[in-house]
Parts: sequence; structure tokens; C-alpha cells
Amino acid sequence: MLLRIFAGKVTIIEMTKLSVNVNKIATLRNARGGNVPDLIKTVKDIESFGAQGITIHPRPDERHIRYQDARDLKGVVKTELNIEGNPVEKFINLVLEVQPDQVTLVPDSVDAITSNAGWDTIKNRLFLKEVIAEFKSHGIRTSIFVDPVAEMIEGAKETGTDRIELYTEAFAEGFKEGHPNAVKPYVDAALLAQDLDLGLNAGHDLSLENIKFFADSIPGLLEVSIGHALIAEALYDGLEKTIQSYLEALS
Repeated sequence: MLLRIFAGKVTIIEMTKLSVNVNKIATLRNARGGNVPDLIKTVKDIESFGAQGITIHPRPDERHIRYQDARDLKGVVKTELNIEGNPVEKFINLVLEVQPDQVTLVPDSVDAITSNAGWDTIKNRLFLKEVIAEFKSHGIRTSIFVDPVAEMIEGAKETGTDRIELYTEAFAEGFKEGHPNAVKPYVDAALLAQDLDLGLNAGHDLSLENIKFFADSIPGLLEVSIGHALIAEALYDGLEKTIQSYLEALS
């Protein structure tokens, strides 16, 4: 436990948790049609290396994580299972069946290669409110994927969600181009989330290059979900060392 003084406020904070998105492990497995690499074994290893959560994002075409993977992982994950996805009927039914620790609602189109925008929480407020109420009635913590825009965060509060997940691609791109001030909208978003009593997660294009700066800058950051960069970095440094590097950066 740490004390952080930010904008004149003293806040008790815990270490930001690392949830590893294992979609890329499933992509590699599916490329050959067998069970190499073994997703279940890899998830167990990732947890043993210190990760505090596992994230999966099953898409309708099951091109990486399959719906059956979600069922299989329910009895395997010992830390926190987070299932991301667009709340179409098939996804909702899966989440209610598996009962993960957290569900993160992402507005993906069917043909999206990766997540590329947050929710318009004003336009979709009634729909999100209904879906979230269903998940929360089953004891599942909810999070909404949003851009760092005040109106969208305020709209998220109206849906009844427990948390928001900030879509961090714009920060990552700005940071890579040498503009550390690209983090400012995310700082403002985090402070607003605190004022609204919303838990705060973040994800998309976070990497070892930018994660420490981001985590040090953002007040109240509870969890980051990282997949593509972490798996790519592990090709060089190994999975255990890479996870330890993230945990060190987040501590």
C-alpha cells in the first residue's frame, strides 16, 4: 500500500494489477489447428510468474479465443478472469454461463481486427444500462471501454457500471512520437472517474516502453490489460522475465 499526493489530494493506492490478454497465444495455437501452444498451460504459467489476472476477448468468428476456451479457463484461472467483448446475445449468454470475475464491454464490429474505439455511452446508455444490470445481478463486476472524454465517462456513470477501461491507443502513439503530454487527457479522465466513484482500468497498445510512465501518471489506476505487446516482447526475453518487468514497472 502506498500514499500518493496528486493535485493536492492524498490517496491510498494499491499496486496496479497486470491482467495478461492471452488472445495471441490462442492465435498461434489456431494457426496449426492443434493444441500447441497449450492455452491452459500457458495461463497457469502466466499466473505462476506473478500476473494478477487473465483477459480473454472471444470474437464471434472465434479466430483466436474460442468460446470453449472461456468455459475451460473458468476452472483454471486462480487470480481474476476478465472476459472482454461486444455484448451481443451470444457473448452475454457466454458471460452468464462462465461467471467471470469481470466483464469488459467493448463496442467491436464483427470484422474488427482489434478494438479501435470506446463506447458512445450517451447514445448507448439505455442498452448498456440493461446489459450491465443483468451482469451485476449475477455478481459480475462490469467495466466499459471508453475514450478519455469527459462526456463519455459521465455517461458511463449513468449506466451503473463499476469501472471504466480507458482506451489508451492515443497515449501510446503520442508517447512513441515523443509527446509525453499525450497522457494529460488520461490524467483528467482518471480524476473525473475518481470524482464519480468509478473504478479505473486501462488498455490498448500499452507496452514496456510506456507502461511505467503511464502508470506513474494516472491516479487510481487499478488494472491494465496487456496482450499483444507483452507476447511480442516475450519472444525476445521470455514470458517469465517479461511479466516480471511489467510488475516492476507497475510497482
